[in-house]
Amino acid sequence: MSETSIRVESLGKKYILTHQDEGLKYKALRDVVTSKIKSISKQIFKADDKNTHRNGEEFWALKDISFEIKQGDRVGIIGRNGAGKSTLLKVLSRITEPSKGKITIKGRVASLLEVGTGFHPELTGRENIYLNGAILGMSKAEIKRKFDEIVDFAEVEKFLDTPVKRYSSGMYVRLAFAVAAHLEPEILIVDEVLAVGDIHFQKKCLGKMEDVGKEGRTVLFVSHQMATVENLCSQGIVLSAGSVKFIGNTKSAINLYLRDLEAQTKSVNVVDLKRSGSGDIRITNFSLEDIYGNPLMSAASGEDLVLVFHYEVTVNKFIQNATVGFSIHTFSGERITILYSDYVGSTFSGIPKFGKFKCKIKDFPYATGRYFIAVRVLVNGIEADWPRDFIGCIDVVAGDFYRTGISGHSGTGLVLLRGDWAVEEV
Repeated sequence: MSETSIRVESLGKKYILTHQDEGLKYKALRDVVTSKIKSISKQIFKADDKNTHRNGEEFWALKDISFEIKQGDRVGIIGRNGAGKSTLLKVLSRITEPSKGKITIKGRVASLLEVGTGFHPELTGRENIYLNGAILGMSKAEIKRKFDEIVDFAEVEKFLDTPVKRYSSGMYVRLAFAVAAHLEPEILIVDEVLAVGDIHFQKKCLGKMEDVGKEGRTVLFVSHQMATVENLCSQGIVLSAGSVKFIGNTKSAINLYLRDLEAQTKSVNVVDLKRSGSGDIRITNFSLEDIYGNPLMSAASGEDLVLVFHYEVTVNKFIQNATVGFSIHTFSGERITILYSDYVGSTFSGIPKFGKFKCKIKDFPYATGRYFIAVRVLVNGIEADWPRDFIGCIDVVAGDFYRTGISGHSGTGLVLLRGDWAVEEV
């Protein structure tokens, strides 16, 4: 029977979200001085904790989480954006301390949670390999034995003696993963940072993680790519709003996640989504129309379709060079395509306070099924609004895409093509 590699008991992680006083938009010197005096007096008289946080709000990123992972398990951690996946990995990697609960980890942990995790930017690639090995508790001889294998896997031999601050994000990830996977940790923790690499390297990484699991070492993997989770992982943990919703076999975990995703996305309130950006423009809704402006509940393959992104300008200033981009994703969350307005030469200036960005797609080339939509808005190249989840979905029904009476059903693939066929003598 396999030994327990990770045991988590009643784990919780709390953050205090502070809110700036709405009545104090700009601070004069006297305000800063007054604020400092108040802060010092609180420390002297040990002000009540409730008063200390009266302008703050408690947010529990993780709530009462308990589970066990056996040695050699390959576990996929899935859930929507904001579910607590990355926070859980940071706590397990000892990057951040838990607010409550207990974690017992048996073995050496290597984690890859963001580009360049654990690297010193001023050191070279060669020096960082030895530094990371030392952090993992390995001897110089052990690191040297693995050195050539790491360099070969990362494909950065020409840049070994270059400071990593000059590496591209792809080079960073290749070397960081190679170090984390090859220096023989008992537990390998990987967030979705691998999405930065190219397809060829992603396949290499997934193959290496599978090998690590077969060698009896433990792998924790966070991803939105359900096909990858299903192929790589033997178990799944579904997180929802900071709590564990399901622990069990991978197929059941994925099915539960997809059912929840479908139900929640269909009734999503875009305004309530977590988002990043300046907030100068906010997307408030998503809908579909035909070319005459009539609302649609679904799209037909082969028919013209208009994607409508409702927005609000939240600042009292002239908006220049606004760019809107959207991506279309499969039922399992994999991105099929992405289109920004400036790709086709369209940017928007002097837009009204309330309005709609519309994108007309001729002969909508998708087969029957449900597809999910994400959106992002830039102003002068700076992110203005990026809802960190799908803002809606498109249900596609069969249509006469080929103009022959043959419908674009799912058996023809996700994206439909037309082509002019001919035969030539050779």
